[in-house]
Amino acid sequence: MSDWEFEEDETVLITAEIYHYIVEAEQAGQRLDIFVSSVLPDATRSAAQRLLELSADSEEGVWVNEKREKASMKVRAGDKIKVARPPAKPIEVKPEAIPLDIVFEDSQMLVINKPRGMVVHPAPGAECGTLVNAVLYHAKDLSGIGGALRPGIVHRLDKDTSGLIMVAKTDAAHHSLQAQIQSRTAERRYLALVWGVPKYQHATVDAPIGRHPNDRKRMAVVTESRHVSRTAQTELFVRETFNGAFTLMEAKLHTGRTHQIRVHASYIRHPVVGDPLYGGVRTVTAIPFTNPQRVRLDEAIAALEGQALHAFSLAFNHPTSGERLAFTAPMPPVFQNLMDILHKITTE
Repeated sequence: MSDWEFEEDETVLITAEIYHYIVEAEQAGQRLDIFVSSVLPDATRSAAQRLLELSADSEEGVWVNEKREKASMKVRAGDKIKVARPPAKPIEVKPEAIPLDIVFEDSQMLVINKPRGMVVHPAPGAECGTLVNAVLYHAKDLSGIGGALRPGIVHRLDKDTSGLIMVAKTDAAHHSLQAQIQSRTAERRYLALVWGVPKYQHATVDAPIGRHPNDRKRMAVVTESRHVSRTAQTELFVRETFNGAFTLMEAKLHTGRTHQIRVHASYIRHPVVGDPLYGGVRTVTAIPFTNPQRVRLDEAIAALEGQALHAFSLAFNHPTSGERLAFTAPMPPVFQNLMDILHKITTE
């Protein structure tokens, strides 16, 4: 069992959320509170410590090999960690008549071109207006594998990343599409405008990603064994360069970690333009652009209101027929406008 896998404990599921983990070799030596906060969804270190301080007779808390332990305990490879915490406040997911750009649909699934600014599934602070709310209105019966908040959702896109996303209507389709993502037979490609010009035309970034040690809103390349991370691979291709200042990259995902392309782009020191979390918010420099050109570019970048990242290509085998399907989606207008300005400037 991986450190991210969890099971239900039916005896206390009514009053608590139950998670089970097995400590991997690379996680050995971490403090127990750090381990718990790293693997437990949406948990801070202080929240993990509060769970560890609960009395032994409480049905909530943390157990290591079926025993209560202190927060300072160092976990060992093979340790079995059980965490029981109060259930999250339930969110009622209601169908909403939100227009969808449906690229493909049949009885098994949909392919949707998600707009920038739309959250994929409900969460605290974003209970409505999501892709799930819109899909529930459009398709009444969806795969339930993703759970009540993520019906039919096979993979995610960040709120401000636009582009193609798969939604399963049946459990069989859900299983098939997720298996294809895991085996890499499903192919997901993105367009990203990044700062600067890489020294290569084609490369693969192979760097593990985990929760940032000091900022839980961000992810990061994490190589220290005391922090939790997962293998992450992104294949990058240079499509165009602009005056030595910008590069349009094509990114092919080999894994699907949270913020993967954005984190890897920042890691190689070419952050995605407009990315507020990973160093992509900058002003255009005076060289090699004139002042009027800089103003046009800065305005176009500000209009993005997020990262210049678009899931433009999706290919997979149909879950029942096995037919190979491939789809593409054009850049959203604000991204295309920025590209048009760059193309015009380079010819001036």
